[in-house]
Amino acid sequence: MFTLNTTVSRRRMLRAGSLAPATLALASFGARAADKFPSRTIRIVVPFTPGGGTDVVGRALIIGMQKELGQALIIDNKPGAGTVIGTDLVAKAPADGHTLLMTTSAIAINDSLVKKLPYDTDKDITEVALICTGPNVLVTKADSPYKTVADVIAAAKATPGKLTYASSGNGSAVHLAGELFKTMAKVDIAHVPYRGAGPAYNDLIGGQVDLLFGTAGGVAKLVTGGKMRPIGVTSTRRSPAYKDVPTIAETLPGYEADVWYALFAPAGTPPDVIATINAAVRKAAEAPAYKERLAHEGLTVAANTPAQMTQLMRAEEARWRKVVVEGKVTID
Repeated sequence: MFTLNTTVSRRRMLRAGSLAPATLALASFGARAADKFPSRTIRIVVPFTPGGGTDVVGRALIIGMQKELGQALIIDNKPGAGTVIGTDLVAKAPADGHTLLMTTSAIAINDSLVKKLPYDTDKDITEVALICTGPNVLVTKADSPYKTVADVIAAAKATPGKLTYASSGNGSAVHLAGELFKTMAKVDIAHVPYRGAGPAYNDLIGGQVDLLFGTAGGVAKLVTGGKMRPIGVTSTRRSPAYKDVPTIAETLPGYEADVWYALFAPAGTPPDVIATINAAVRKAAEAPAYKERLAHEGLTVAANTPAQMTQLMRAEEARWRKVVVEGKVTID
């Protein structure tokens, strides 16, 4: 019996030994499958309320990205604190590519405007891709007495501090567009920040504020619907979507405050994951239907590489830091 048991034991050991490489290979395959990106739904955090320009850009883009990535993508609006709340959420998220940030040039502005950010813009967040660019638009309500940029400047100089302008929030790109306008025109116009674009639009239409700096995409439907009157675009050239609207620079030479939209990820996200997302963005953004959609909103596709986006980010941080310092802009 002893001999028989020993023989059986040896056979079992040999069989187990022969299976070991296959078992290890299967485990290795399972690990690789688990690590394959994307392995689940991708959440794109938008640090604005629903209905603004970022929503317009993002919700149309993710349709194409889903086809490229083979996974569902969802927009998760996390507004507040001038985009800081949503940005901080992504900065602290797992660096696996399943949580991304879609935001505007506000992220570059906040680097110098917000004194105590809960994250380090350059160290905690990494650039994925530029999506598109376009002008902001200075608008009034449809029956406003202010029909031109010159009208606004004249009224502001006649009654300093009386006029008000709304923005989607402190530190937003449209807030800084307004502050740059005030500095260059040498006027005092009170800033009224809102917790998102939607409430700001409603109050402009309702007459609670006099003016509003909004994104081209965000105000487009309200302009075409006759609820808002555009009086100036912030780009150096007139926008095809607002072809009859002069640039602010035609009245204030040198004025420029375009906005850009881009995708970011938590720092430490693997380069191959970043490359995969970047490729999906660029493919989706080049679709004729998407380009046409953006053109209607006054925006232009401008997808780039992660390295190019990093260069743009650093240049924009320096540019807006100069505006913040020279204009003594605060959000207190």
